[in-house]
Amino acid sequence: MTTDAKPKLLVVEDDAGLQAQLKWAYEDFEVIVAGDRASAITALRSEVPDVVTLDLGLPPDPDGTSEGFAVLDEIMALKPDTKVVVASGHGARESALHAIARGAYDFYQKPVDIDALGLIVRRALQLHKLEAENRKLAAKVDKGEKVLGRLVTAAPEMVRVARTIERVANTNVSVMLLGASGTGKELLARGLHDASDRAGGEFVAINCAAIPENLLESELFGHEKGAFTGAVKTTQGKIEQAGGGTLFLDEVGDIPLQLQVKLLRFLQERVIERVGSRDSIAVDTRIVCATHQDLEAMIAEGRFREDLYYRLAEIVVKIPSLSERPGDAILLAKAFLTRFAAEMNPKVRGFASDALAAIDSWAWPGNVRELENRVKRAVIMADEKLVSATDLDLGDREEQKVTALNLKSARELADRKVIRHALARSEGNISSTAKLLGISRPTLYDLLKQYDLSA
Repeated sequence: MTTDAKPKLLVVEDDAGLQAQLKWAYEDFEVIVAGDRASAITALRSEVPDVVTLDLGLPPDPDGTSEGFAVLDEIMALKPDTKVVVASGHGARESALHAIARGAYDFYQKPVDIDALGLIVRRALQLHKLEAENRKLAAKVDKGEKVLGRLVTAAPEMVRVARTIERVANTNVSVMLLGASGTGKELLARGLHDASDRAGGEFVAINCAAIPENLLESELFGHEKGAFTGAVKTTQGKIEQAGGGTLFLDEVGDIPLQLQVKLLRFLQERVIERVGSRDSIAVDTRIVCATHQDLEAMIAEGRFREDLYYRLAEIVVKIPSLSERPGDAILLAKAFLTRFAAEMNPKVRGFASDALAAIDSWAWPGNVRELENRVKRAVIMADEKLVSATDLDLGDREEQKVTALNLKSARELADRKVIRHALARSEGNISSTAKLLGISRPTLYDLLKQYDLSA
């Protein structure tokens, strides 16, 4: 199906008048009509619809439900991800609930209210798309594939970050990544470089906080032979080394004010001067920077130049912490375990259930870096095939802090978090998620809609 193609809706209904009415009501769908079991299954095989509306009373049993249930069972056997909405006549609610137990998505009451049925059908389509996307992401992780190069995620927050970076990759705008330590800023910067038309050039990273102030200028801009004691030869700086490629300035807030002026000149004129030289050298380097500091507060205090900030922050991307990405801790832990087990302890095959529960519930204040270190240690220390919670050595679970004073808000936050954790644990399978949560599928669908988690 092309991007512009309409989603497919199969209407299984033996009443010709109702067939025409339903077909007219769904202009935004490609509607296929079937009047009996044989034609319905033929259409299912050939058209592969996303959603099916099914009247349980079909010939040769128009007054019963046997033929409708037979169609439902075949659909579930052939294409279980199809969303089937069954018709329920007056007093037939029990049949509708029985249909849901056999795999139907929802039911509608006869006589038909077109608007109400339309809402159900469009909600079913949205959930069908959501489940398909979850399966796609789970398959990527299972195959060792990544989002934006090497980024492993199934969290909508990080998917949005990745899509933003992909959109700006082939432009020359400067990008600033804001996030706590250990959230993967360098990984995202490298992903931006690899997704850009500069991928053939060098990706050069420098941590501005790790280099003494008196050496940072030379590191960035290079120096001429004899420029200072110990300068025994002319040396290119990181900006020149990244010519035609990308320079990643990590912890850009640690650049001293005097050097900020020189960096600003490069961003404005795209030329540099090495230390000890007055010759201008044109350099085509894209700057991507990152910091965990509040640069706006530093500007107010006079510790960071406002004009430099706006040159560096043409596009600002905020990176969520690991605790704000429900489900990602387990996906990342599995990826780390696969890598470290191959390198250090090949007998390790996976995580025990208590380890998964510990990973899922831990706050991860050190973000992805902390998770990586914990998994690495656990793989080395594990005596069994499955890493246990003891191997992870996370200590006692911290009490969760309540940030919302309003009870309704606190419950909503808790509901959202638990539902998304369950979706991640069950790899997007709605039935498994409902079982984990101890609720019915219709209740889960209602919660997904209520909290807009299908967006």
